[in-house]
Amino acid sequence: MISRRALLGGAAALAVAAPAGAAIATWTTGATAAPAPAGLRLRVVNKTGVHANNALSMYVVGTDLASGNQAFVRGDGTLGAVSLSDNGPGGFADLSIPFPASGDAELTLPRMSGRVYFSANDKLRFTVVADGAGKPALRFPAGWVRTDPSFGVLHDWVEFTFNEAGMFCNTTMVDMFSMPLAIRLDGQRSQTTGTLVPGGRARVLSALAADPVFGKLVVDGGQRVIAPGHGIEAGLFPADFLDSHIQQVWTRYQSTDMVVTTDRGRFTGRVAGEVLTFSGGVAPIRKPSTKDVLFCDGALAARNDGVTGPVAAVLGAALNRTTLLDTSAQPATDPQRFYRAAATNLYSKVMHANSVDGRAYGFAFDDVAGFAAFVQDPAPTAMTITLTPF
Repeated sequence: MISRRALLGGAAALAVAAPAGAAIATWTTGATAAPAPAGLRLRVVNKTGVHANNALSMYVVGTDLASGNQAFVRGDGTLGAVSLSDNGPGGFADLSIPFPASGDAELTLPRMSGRVYFSANDKLRFTVVADGAGKPALRFPAGWVRTDPSFGVLHDWVEFTFNEAGMFCNTTMVDMFSMPLAIRLDGQRSQTTGTLVPGGRARVLSALAADPVFGKLVVDGGQRVIAPGHGIEAGLFPADFLDSHIQQVWTRYQSTDMVVTTDRGRFTGRVAGEVLTFSGGVAPIRKPSTKDVLFCDGALAARNDGVTGPVAAVLGAALNRTTLLDTSAQPATDPQRFYRAAATNLYSKVMHANSVDGRAYGFAFDDVAGFAAFVQDPAPTAMTITLTPF
């Protein structure tokens, strides 16, 4: 499945100047359908109920797929390469596209890979810097870092790649959640994702705020919640939160086979010491830390080899969903059996519980078994992003 997970290995060149976790989606596909159009109509609908159009700004940033340069979209839909000269007197680049006084915002989206950001009541502080090769590159907002210049700005984003193979896009809570956003993608069929249940934003924030451990992740005056992995970095979340569960899993599979099925086949694994070893050419996987699980990285990094990567992704999803003590056959596919351990990823659980279609991106491997808020179409005709009610 083509998914956000591709950014973990493929976006390094796009996000050299971005904060940790701020990589840009870079999907690819082997589809042989007719090429997608060169431009795609993007419509943005303001249904927040609390922010007038004149309080909102949009930003379309990422990588020009034709040149490989980091770029931004202007209000007229043209794509401009970022330049150090874009930084204004305050040191920040104003890449904002204002909303119209009334009605929907519209533009033609060029072929690129990136993000559509939205902010309310203030503008986001992007900075253009020189990357390691001396090329201009964007430093993106990091709403999970208290010292980031955009920390106090209410904002959120969707991720996308629009290329000759079509449109691939998702909403995401992998780093944080603040503004509820929904996507509708029209093309060969109409698809929607990201819509929350009525009152969903308030329900997410209140459910997490009420928990003695996860409540510390609700920041910025209760306007956003940051992902627990970033909470570890900020000293707001216990670095050993899942350690006991991980150890129970490692102990169980010293004497029990773990069976992971991917599109490459079935792989059987056993733990010896600190290492989980699978059949079929899968590289050994060492026991992950809590941070590795929450970030789906480190010991669980999904290398782009078609074998170890998918197995690591399934294992990462199982550890976040805490299903490995219930069943040795992975991936588990019954969401009623997810997040039932005493220590589990409550952040992701709450995101899914408040989504109309049950899908969300609570962690980077949430696409495993099809639970991610992700849609794609090889022949897209229009995309609509709705800022849904607060």
